[in-house]
Amino acid sequence: MQTPQNTFKRRLLAGELQIGLWCSLGSNIAAEIIGDAGFDWVLLDTEHAPNEPPDVLAQLQAFAVGTAQVVVRPAWNDAVLIKRLLDIGAQTLLIPFVQNAEEARRAVAACRYPPAGIRGITTGGRAARFGRATSYLKEADQQVCVLVQAETLGAIDRIPEIAAVDGVDGIFVGPSDLSASMGHIGNPLHPDVQRAIEVAARRIHDAGKVSGILTPVEADARRYIEWGYRFAAVGTDIGLLAKSTDALAAAFRKK
Repeated sequence: MQTPQNTFKRRLLAGELQIGLWCSLGSNIAAEIIGDAGFDWVLLDTEHAPNEPPDVLAQLQAFAVGTAQVVVRPAWNDAVLIKRLLDIGAQTLLIPFVQNAEEARRAVAACRYPPAGIRGITTGGRAARFGRATSYLKEADQQVCVLVQAETLGAIDRIPEIAAVDGVDGIFVGPSDLSASMGHIGNPLHPDVQRAIEVAARRIHDAGKVSGILTPVEADARRYIEWGYRFAAVGTDIGLLAKSTDALAAAFRKK
């Protein structure tokens, strides 16, 4: 049996635009619905959502059909958390709050088998098709995609050194945390923050890496794509549910 192929990584490295959705509901039923919506990728969040490995596993299984490729965000740049997510079949990880090259190297090492990294070995996990993908240990490193988050002004300044780390496939800019680090908490549209986001895209591109971002506002998403962001999450499952239910309830309260 073949090692599972990472089509998100292939398209990322080819520079193709990929449109995604941020998922924080922790529901395999929601995942199954979203998977057929037509998105290129989805993000399963375990940093700011009540998602644990069994929940993530159920959602990975739900997303096995449909168009969306799965990116999983660990709660932290922690080798144990990363190992558990990889073993249950996550192939693309978005590592939060990477501030410098050393932290980027630590993230990559957690995703690579020795001698290139420190990932612990099991041959019977879901990632290896429960032992049936006999070439998995030799091929996994090529299929795992490592994305790191630049979430502060300091990280934006250090993009060239972060991008230079071998094994970093893309850099994701977090507008909310970036705005907070710049003294504009809750206001990612502040002109200074927007300038930093535009500069970040240029620096990531100049370093030969691919940039990503999240915004639930269509006009902002289109602007970021124009600036060069190539994997863009254009909404959240929570936001869509909240807006739709608010609108439905309001429509009938007006009658």
